[in-house]
Amino acid sequence: LCRALLPALALALLGLAAAVGPRQTPALELAEELAEELWSAGLPGDLPELEPECRSLLAAFAEGSAALTECLGRRARPVRLCQGCHGPYRRLLAQYGSIARAVGNSSESHNCAKSILTSDRLQIVVTLSEFFNETWEAANCANCLKNNSEGLSNSTEEFLDLFNKSLTCFEHNLQGQAIDLSPNNYTEVCKNCNETYTKLNDLYNHLQRMNRQGGESEHSAHLCIDVEDAMNITRKLWSRTFNCSLPCSDTVPVIAVSSFILFLPIVFYLSSFLHSKQKKRILILPKRIQSNANLVNIQEKYS
Repeated sequence: LCRALLPALALALLGLAAAVGPRQTPALELAEELAEELWSAGLPGDLPELEPECRSLLAAFAEGSAALTECLGRRARPVRLCQGCHGPYRRLLAQYGSIARAVGNSSESHNCAKSILTSDRLQIVVTLSEFFNETWEAANCANCLKNNSEGLSNSTEEFLDLFNKSLTCFEHNLQGQAIDLSPNNYTEVCKNCNETYTKLNDLYNHLQRMNRQGGESEHSAHLCIDVEDAMNITRKLWSRTFNCSLPCSDTVPVIAVSSFILFLPIVFYLSSFLHSKQKKRILILPKRIQSNANLVNIQEKYS
């Protein structure tokens, strides 16, 4: 029984020592020595160990997962996931694909895909891969990137350029009026940054319309999270912080339509009044004609 427990104990001790890394304590050094003694005692030949090739693939996936997790965490606020993490995400996809395609040696028991992906109930590698894929899909990063996901699309770069220009304009005008004006007076910001903000807002609305027309997925109503978050930040600054508003470009049509709707009741009642008078005249005329005809008949009858 003791010899049967040696492999498990040795694996546990080695795993503990490897997890801590270079910051070793005397207790961990003792654990390493004990583990070496246990390994030297001999392990059964049928223990399902990973081949060096499979172990290398698993280590690469672990490093890729750590890099992508760090990237997502650092770019959570303000949201810059799609801009900064598409490289680590593509590399992780390639690493997972290498595991799924790798076969190790010809023996089925040493198949890398089987050993790493499906050899236990937890399937941690599959779970991690699904988590990253679902996060990336929920962020709609594909809408920000080129078809091969190698970089940002032209429309996204144009939007981000206008976004940066808008923030620069806000900052520049705030610095210029910080001394002369009260904190709640942002007239210069509204006046000087109106053109840049209008272009940014129009481009965002255009991208939304194009996305709704061309998208068929459940997330098609949304742009990528980077663009949405940038537009939300800008709109909050423009409307809530600076209390600015966009002038309506359709003023003349709006006034015309409003005037037409306002005069509709007058036109309706006037037409009703004229129609009723005309109807009365039509009803009176037959009575006069009929009475004259009766008089003529009476005269002819008694003549």
